[in-house]
Amino acid sequence: MWRLARGGRPVTVAAVVAASAGGSPGGWYGWLAQTAPVHWAEGGLVALQAAAGLPWWAAIVCGGAALRTAVTLPLAAHQSRLLAKLENLQPEIKKLSERLRYEVSVRGKQLGWSDKVARFHFKRNLRRIITELYIRDNCHPFKATLLVWVQIPMWVFVSLALRNCSVGALNSEVKEQFSTGGTLWFTDLTAPDSTWILPVSLGLLNLLIVEIFASQKMEVSRFQKLATNFFRVLSVVMIPVAATVPSSMALYWLSSSFMGLSHNLLLRSPTFRRLCCIPRTKSDSDTPYRDIVSALTTRYSFKK
Repeated sequence: MWRLARGGRPVTVAAVVAASAGGSPGGWYGWLAQTAPVHWAEGGLVALQAAAGLPWWAAIVCGGAALRTAVTLPLAAHQSRLLAKLENLQPEIKKLSERLRYEVSVRGKQLGWSDKVARFHFKRNLRRIITELYIRDNCHPFKATLLVWVQIPMWVFVSLALRNCSVGALNSEVKEQFSTGGTLWFTDLTAPDSTWILPVSLGLLNLLIVEIFASQKMEVSRFQKLATNFFRVLSVVMIPVAATVPSSMALYWLSSSFMGLSHNLLLRSPTFRRLCCIPRTKSDSDTPYRDIVSALTTRYSFKK
C-alpha cells in the first residue's frame, strides 16, 4: 500500500463514499473537489492522456505509477534512511540510559530525592540526550512522517480529480471519453465495477502489504499491533467503498497500491538500499524476499 505506507486512507473514506453519489455534493467535500490541487491533477491527467495517446485506463495506470515513482519512492527511500539511523541509535541510547540511571540514583541519594523526583530528573535528562543524538545524526523521527504528509494529499487530490472527470464536473467531453475508456470487464470508467473484481483485488493487495509489514523480524509494541489490526480492517472496509465509486477511481487505487507494494519490496533489496545510501542495520537480511515468503508461509500454513 501503502508503505504501510501504505496509510492515511481513513481520512478519505467519507470522501470516496460521497463520490459514489455523483453530481456536485455540497459542504466540505464539494469545496475540496473544486480546489486548485484537484484541478491541477485533472489538467495533468488530461495532458498525459493527450500527449501519450493512451486509452484512459492506461493513462490512469501510467499516471499513478509515474507519481509513485517520481514523488513517493524518493521519499520512501529517505524515510528508510532515517529509520535505519534510528535503529542503529538504539544500542547507544540504551547504554546512555543505563549510565544516566546510575548517575541519577547516586545524585538522588546525595540530595535525598524521592523516587518520584528521581524519575522526573531521569526522564527529563534522557529526553535531552536523545534529542541531542537525533540532531547529531540528523534523524528526528518526525522527519520520517514526510512521506505520509505528501502521499495522503496526493492520493486524495488525484482521486477527486478522477471523480470529477467521471461525473462530468471537468467537462462533458472528458466524461464521454471516460465512459468508453476502460478495458476488459470495466469498459465504462464512469460506472462502479459491478463484478467487484477491482475492489476485491484492491482489498487483497492491501492486506498483502499489511501482512508483509507484520512479518518483519522486529520487536512490535502494543500500539504497532493495534495499528496493524486497524489497517487489516481498513483493507477490508475499502472493498465495498471501492465498489461504490467510479471504476476510474478503483483502478487508480489498485494501481497505486500495486506500485506501493513494488516500491516496498524494492526497498528491501540490499543492492537498492546501498544505492540509496541506507545504512545497514542489525535487522537487515541478505535474503529479504526469501524471508518474507518463509514468514508468510509459517504464519498462515496449517499446523498439524
